[in-house]
Amino acid sequence: MNLDDNQRRVASKSIPISKKLLKLVGKTNAEFKLIGEGDKVLVGLSGGKDSLALVHIMKHIQRHAPFNFEFEACTIKYGMPDEHYAFLEAHCKEYGIKHTVYDTNIFEISHDTIRDNSSFCSYFSRMRRGALYSFAEEGDFTKVALGHHFDDTVESFFMNMFYKGSMRALAPIYKTSRGFHLIRPLIQARETQLRAFAEENNLQVIGDEACPAMLKDVKMPHARASTKEWLAGLEKENKDIFKMFRASFKHIHDDTFLDPERWNRDDIKEI
Repeated sequence: MNLDDNQRRVASKSIPISKKLLKLVGKTNAEFKLIGEGDKVLVGLSGGKDSLALVHIMKHIQRHAPFNFEFEACTIKYGMPDEHYAFLEAHCKEYGIKHTVYDTNIFEISHDTIRDNSSFCSYFSRMRRGALYSFAEEGDFTKVALGHHFDDTVESFFMNMFYKGSMRALAPIYKTSRGFHLIRPLIQARETQLRAFAEENNLQVIGDEACPAMLKDVKMPHARASTKEWLAGLEKENKDIFKMFRASFKHIHDDTFLDPERWNRDDIKEI
């Protein structure tokens, strides 16, 4: 493909990313084989600091990796009043990132489709994910990439334990029921690293105020906020606590728990 001078300038334009963050994402990709030769990856771009960091890291990987892959970004439009993503479109255009704003009527149908006693936050999250999956299917993408980081997976682990009675975190990669894989390239990065990326580059970001649930006259769920606050308190007392979480997530002894289905009585392991 022949590029004119302006196209070359846009294609080569990049934004500073810390070497430590890039090294961590590269290590994650090597460990879990998230992206490889010939992949076509769709990145969910909400406009928050995490997803903005992800699209720029994906561009860096694409330029420097020893394999070829395609990627583009997609922003799900809920169909809310005064919902605009012009700055995101302009940002992606400036840096040569292919980007689509995908129109939906999620906000309109929420009045009739949300279940009683269901959280609006979780409802809109599920619907947004479904819309992103639909776009991925339409475009024959092999993988969908989301911007979840290590703080997210630690919070999810304890929320599942405290509120659902299960031990479950966020997987770095898994195959969806629709046939493509969901990947989380930032899953070992700390939220502070992504916040620093946005602040150091003076990026305009979309915050929680853009969540459709904010327009609903409902009591917002506080499970994640309280879990995040609790973890922040632990880290204040022990600055290495997240290092311990990281080590724990890599050293899982599932034969020491009380799940009968995990026990093969003919092959009891020595502990």
